[in-house]
Amino acid sequence: GNALEALPPGQGLGPAEPPGLPQLQSLNLSGNRLRDLPADLARCAPRLQSLNLTGNCLDSFPAELFLPGALPLLSELAAADNCLRELSPDIAHLASLKTLDLSNNQLSEIPSELADCPKLKEINFRGNKLRDKRLEKMVSGCQTRSILEYLRVGGRGGGRGRGRTDGTDKEESRRRRRERRPRQESGEDADAEAAGRLLLRVLHVSENPAPLMVRVSPEVRDVRPYIVGAVVRGMDLQPGNALRRLLASQTKLHEDLCEKRTVATMATHDLRAVRGPLVYGARAPQDLKIIPLGRREAKAKELVRQLQLEADEQRKQKKRQTVSGLHRYLHLLDGKENYPCLVDADGDVISFPPITNSEKTKIKKTTSDLFLEVTSATSLQICKEVMDALILKMAEMNKYTLENKEEGSLSDAEADAMSGQLSDPKTNPAAGKDGHSPLVVEQVRVVDLEGTLKVVYPSKADLATAPPHVTVIR
Repeated sequence: GNALEALPPGQGLGPAEPPGLPQLQSLNLSGNRLRDLPADLARCAPRLQSLNLTGNCLDSFPAELFLPGALPLLSELAAADNCLRELSPDIAHLASLKTLDLSNNQLSEIPSELADCPKLKEINFRGNKLRDKRLEKMVSGCQTRSILEYLRVGGRGGGRGRGRTDGTDKEESRRRRRERRPRQESGEDADAEAAGRLLLRVLHVSENPAPLMVRVSPEVRDVRPYIVGAVVRGMDLQPGNALRRLLASQTKLHEDLCEKRTVATMATHDLRAVRGPLVYGARAPQDLKIIPLGRREAKAKELVRQLQLEADEQRKQKKRQTVSGLHRYLHLLDGKENYPCLVDADGDVISFPPITNSEKTKIKKTTSDLFLEVTSATSLQICKEVMDALILKMAEMNKYTLENKEEGSLSDAEADAMSGQLSDPKTNPAAGKDGHSPLVVEQVRVVDLEGTLKVVYPSKADLATAPPHVTVIR
């Protein structure tokens, strides 16, 4: 019933020769009062795969633990509920580390080198008072991939090291921004500056005479509760392969950041065909009616059944288990009594995530203003991260389109074939002759049926980690 305050020597983890437990793979020392670990722990247990130190009094790890090759097989390290004040950058030498739990400690910084751990999949730093307040917010709600990417670019500063955001760094950042703005407004310097940068202008709800709004019905809470919306004006999809690139970029984001739509799903709509306010709710499969992209109007129940038949036929023809197109996402509806849907002011379903959106709001080459939606059953934060990535990608593509004259085009039929989840009408008035007009991102508010605000995007915290070549004007 006594808790260990130190590991006694001669127990296979002290200075015994030869090393005491060369075959030890899992060591659980949780719930003791350990203040130190023996420096030769790695030498004594070189094949260690799991080390649980949760609930002790450790204020640091021995440096020897993170030496190159010291614990080549360690995949799980848990040291939550300790007194750790610092994490060494040498943790990157744990080449097999997959899971790291250092929650509820006294860490003020997370070394950017953590992003160099090649196999790291899951981290937990909740309950630490980090100096970088954005990072502190991210560790409470973001996925590991997003946190590691933030660390990889050095946090807000964009450099390697520890992502410092103390007062000096913040003031330096503000000074650089102040100096940059006048240059953008003055003659040749402004042209040179703009030529290499992407501009995104955020239009606040209060500046917009007719802002789009999404109301959320309570029945969607148990189905797919999270939604974020945004309006983007100024896209030029007419030249060459611009539309093809937009569709392809969404497909890639669905595969990678959205993890094959399991954590989030995007849909893009032609804003001219969208009539608000929109209502995000859930309906029984036999009550949800939609005109899917490239198909005739159908109830969701019939559409899913048809897609399942097509998937079975695909498997037979290809003589393997894999399927393509929308068929890959049918399993995401398994066990759902109701399906999520986004309904416009006419009562038409314009989106049925995570499967398809509607022919009514489909994007065409003549589309210049878009309504974007991201939905998730996982978290609101992942919706925001995906929306950030989508808008930044659209800005990059628009700049490329305006700077490069292309021949050839993508037909509407080809767009349907590529889309799987995608989205009418007039030329792009926002594209300037100089090719440097900013995309305008209009805020969209998501409220409950009583009008209480649930989320507005983009807020001040959104698009905050835009790369250095992107200027966000708020």
